[in-house]
Amino acid sequence: MNRFVLDTSVAASWFFEDEAGEYTATVLASLTDWEAVTPSLWPLEVANVLLVAERRKRCSEAEAIRFIELLESLPIAKDDYTACRALNRTYQLAREYGLTSYDAAYLELAMRLGVPLATIDRQLAGAATKAGVAIFLQGYDNEKRS
Repeated sequence: MNRFVLDTSVAASWFFEDEAGEYTATVLASLTDWEAVTPSLWPLEVANVLLVAERRKRCSEAEAIRFIELLESLPIAKDDYTACRALNRTYQLAREYGLTSYDAAYLELAMRLGVPLATIDRQLAGAATKAGVAIFLQGYDNEKRS
């Protein structure tokens, strides 16, 4: 099965209708034929997005729980080596490309696995392109990148 790295911006767009677009819907649909891989910090980031959304009354607890169940049903694997790389390669990538350490973890994983990256984050996508990492499904509607 082919793989790609999935970042939180894309997964969050599946939950928030106002953040969804053709690109993110196509990434979700691709999970019938592809497997997503995430750094080990991904579940924490997704959980935080949902908690903030609940606190800001953008969703209910029940809606967040249903979304978590959806995510857990999808072919999304977690990389166990994210933390091992944090203080060396990930740190270096964050410095080199002006990223947060969190975003650099996605870039590091895509580089290490030699797979494309699915993101709607402009800064991360730009860094990936500069680093020679393909953007997953390049050419779809990416104008909603933040």
